[in-house]
Amino acid sequence: MSPTLELAIDLIKRRSVTPEDEGCQALMMERLSAAGFHCEALRFGEVDNFWAVRGDSGPLLCFAGHTDVVPTGPEGQWQTPPFEPEISDGMLRGRGAADMKGSLAAMVTACERFAATHPDHNGRIAFLITSDEEAPAKNGTVKVVEWLEARNEKIDWCVVGEPSSTTRVGDVIKNGRRGSLGAVMTVRGVQGHVAYPHLAKNPIHLAAPALAELAAEQWDEGNDFFPATSFQISNINGGTGATNVIPGELQVVFNFRFSTELTAEILQQRTEAILDKHELDYHIDWQLSGQPFLTAEGPLVEAAQQAIRRVTGEDTELSTAGGTSDGRFIAPTGAQVVELGPVNATIHKVDECVMAEDLNLLSQMYETMMEQLLAT
Repeated sequence: MSPTLELAIDLIKRRSVTPEDEGCQALMMERLSAAGFHCEALRFGEVDNFWAVRGDSGPLLCFAGHTDVVPTGPEGQWQTPPFEPEISDGMLRGRGAADMKGSLAAMVTACERFAATHPDHNGRIAFLITSDEEAPAKNGTVKVVEWLEARNEKIDWCVVGEPSSTTRVGDVIKNGRRGSLGAVMTVRGVQGHVAYPHLAKNPIHLAAPALAELAAEQWDEGNDFFPATSFQISNINGGTGATNVIPGELQVVFNFRFSTELTAEILQQRTEAILDKHELDYHIDWQLSGQPFLTAEGPLVEAAQQAIRRVTGEDTELSTAGGTSDGRFIAPTGAQVVELGPVNATIHKVDECVMAEDLNLLSQMYETMMEQLLAT
């Protein structure tokens, strides 16, 4: 068994359900320290993070990721226990195999090999690791980035180990992500008896035309890297549960996934203009989870493309699809950011798994990227 798979198994064994770490980071720091990294444990609130760096000067290449995993769901539905990883039929099975303890293992072993063969490499190599990515993400990467900014520490290139691939490792890399703007809207009406609607104001009836207009709105047309901005209603709640009572309030939860063609402020303004046109009595609590970001071209994207081609002989696709990642906290600092990781078909599912050999290939890709960016 390869060192990458051995480390991945050791990490998966640790029941680090978000925001717990359960010793994963200590294990990684022990390995990185032995490879010449200076490691600093950073705890914010109840969240464990760490920053590790090798080298003293020059451009900084950072590997970023998370040790926390999502809950397993009913463990009895798993073919094998989720925290007792095993390799069978060429697949490594266990919670976090794909998202993203496999990537973490590949990063560590890639750096161990690179440091051994290039002890005096150019620039610096760093790790930014959190246990707060699958949770609210309040005391994880965002806080470490603030800590780095206060020290005037700048990341030039960042590789996030999120599972980016679709059918084979390296077939897709994320070179950006859409922004995410959420909202909880309360529409106020007047409660009353359904038999006397003239004495009440039904907020469901009042809001329905506005919601239909919001759902039909063409917010933008996207661009070469992003699809058009989408608006989706995820929850609607109103009423007392009784069949003969007109509700006094309606609550609507909705979300925008938006491109670089728009800003969160523009989306808020356009949304509220539509609501005002329909003369609704409403209140909205907005929550910006992340701004859109894009690394269109440059040394990092080219290094990732070339590394994948050298390791697999295949070309890769650039994509900005999918949800958010912690790259949204790193990109605004000016860093080039890409996401490169294993196939994402089973992430967050029962029986999460990844092809074992893919992790070895991924480790080679990371090492090849370092050779292109930092080798002397």
